[in-house]
Amino acid sequence: MQVIRGLHNIREQHHGCFVSIGNFDGVHRGHEQILRHLVARARNENAKTLVMIFEPQPKEFFEPDSAPLRVTGFREKLARLAACGIDWVLCVPFNQRFRSLSAQAFVSEVLVGQLAVTHVSIGDDFRFGCDRAGNLAYLQTAALDHGFAVTDNGTIEHQDARISSTRIRQALAAGKISEANALLGWEYQLSGRVVHGMALGRTLGVPTANIRLHAYRPALQGVVAVTVQGAGDKTVNGVANIGPKPTVNGSQATLEVHLLDFDGDLYGQHLFVTPKLKLRDIHKFETLDQLKQQIFDDIAQARAYFSKQER
Repeated sequence: MQVIRGLHNIREQHHGCFVSIGNFDGVHRGHEQILRHLVARARNENAKTLVMIFEPQPKEFFEPDSAPLRVTGFREKLARLAACGIDWVLCVPFNQRFRSLSAQAFVSEVLVGQLAVTHVSIGDDFRFGCDRAGNLAYLQTAALDHGFAVTDNGTIEHQDARISSTRIRQALAAGKISEANALLGWEYQLSGRVVHGMALGRTLGVPTANIRLHAYRPALQGVVAVTVQGAGDKTVNGVANIGPKPTVNGSQATLEVHLLDFDGDLYGQHLFVTPKLKLRDIHKFETLDQLKQQIFDDIAQARAYFSKQER
């Protein structure tokens, strides 16, 4: 799968593609239905598929301090899109210029003028253009004028409710990891490269792998029992702190993992962290000694959880 960074990098080879557009946060079961249908239609007509996504996501542009936390980071999103068989991902910078495009201009200039689309497949709640003026009905009418097809995809439900990124965020925020996995259709995972941190964990006798999240703020926050891949040949159990570190005045979202019964140098390694059980919320402790004791309690809880799973 190829990533096209910006509309200016569209080439003639990308013309005539089958397109879907959206945030695709989580690439959940509802998204997957849209994408697999798109791929099947494109393959039947010997065409390529393209998914248009945005960075930052629109709500992050308009409300940077209150935008929803993400289900997946950019790297995870690309991996899930590739797994659906998508040929190209067009990542469009969502900036003032792009947000000012009218619905009409988005269709005529981007979809028709730059991509020369053959087919557009979207969810029934899709909105586009300045002030979200464009919707499914508008796109269907415009498609008749410009000569491309539109597929309206119905919703997928789980336990009598619509599957959505919002619902998955809510499940993760509540620590309901199994429910989130059922909505996603895959096991929720965080990943990133291990970088040097404050070395506070080592000072407390509990060394941690500090994983770079860049600007990504995960929907799941708290102290969590996890499994880790990428630290050698075997999957390793661990305890992760996902979110800020208020005890040491850390306000940025971080991912720190203490690997149980592991000794090795992980700097520069790319780790894949799979949350299994949320142990507690993040708290600010008055002293480092209190924090240290709580960390040991967290480790004991995680060991008990994994011991029970292995029986």
